[in-house]
Amino acid sequence: MEYHDYYKTLGVAKTATTDEIKRAYRKLARKYHPDVSKEKDAEAKFKEIAEAYEVLKDQDKRQKYDQLGSNWQQYARQGSGGFHKSGQGPEFTSGFSDFFESIFGSGFGVGAASHRGFDPRATHGFSQKGENTEAKIKIDLRDSYFGIKRQFKVQIPENMPDGRTYVKNKTLQVKIPKGILSGQKIRLGKQGNPGIGGGPSGDMLLQVEFAADKDFKADGGDIYASLNLSPWEAALGAEVSVPTLDGRVEIKVPANTRGGQKIRLKGKGLPAKTPGDLYFTAKIMNPVQLTGEEKGLYRKLKDISEFNPRG
Repeated sequence: MEYHDYYKTLGVAKTATTDEIKRAYRKLARKYHPDVSKEKDAEAKFKEIAEAYEVLKDQDKRQKYDQLGSNWQQYARQGSGGFHKSGQGPEFTSGFSDFFESIFGSGFGVGAASHRGFDPRATHGFSQKGENTEAKIKIDLRDSYFGIKRQFKVQIPENMPDGRTYVKNKTLQVKIPKGILSGQKIRLGKQGNPGIGGGPSGDMLLQVEFAADKDFKADGGDIYASLNLSPWEAALGAEVSVPTLDGRVEIKVPANTRGGQKIRLKGKGLPAKTPGDLYFTAKIMNPVQLTGEEKGLYRKLKDISEFNPRG
């Protein structure tokens, strides 16, 4: 009976994380699953992969396996709840290899393994949900504000049973939820990679990004826009028409509004349980050209005003 290097079987380092071990197993399982693989000795290889994963995915088993190292035979002879076979009979006869049973015991095997999704004695009954895939989509702010259905063409990686990955073009009909924020994801059930052995397909996760908008910019659920004001509107106050995500509205500009000052429209941001707000940032705009009369008025204002913008 030979020592089984489970790390080598999965092609991972001894320092591999649980997620790295899981990814390596899934890739190899797709490649060697007897229902889809054309590789020589695929069934035996699949059993080895399944056994290695059964040990390395479990923190206690992995720790025990790592601690034993080259002393595994001495441990097996001393008795560990398992048993030691001295004969040269074939491995995997009871589901896992003799090496596995000498360390972890034959009582573990089938029941504990099969309820987790595989039985190493019956690989043709193995099924696994396909991996989730991810893509990015760009939407308009108004798509989030109103919530709509739109078609998107995306490029997604698809893992094939032979272990290779292809880029696939796909057209998706997507319902944009009201109030979705940039960076959030939309899940499309069973639109991901196909499953193995009759298992369900994975999901598609679409990460949302907002397309650039000429009028608005989002920060979380709040929306920001500039509000251009003439000097006299800023000084005297005014009622002006401004755009919002669902049409134009009239707002009051307070007298003595300063450049950079914000005017808030509560609840006019992106919808949510607590809706965001819409902020207009005042920007004082001077005329490009002045008439003679306008220049005269500015000179008069200069003469009578005590305002010093530099303090």
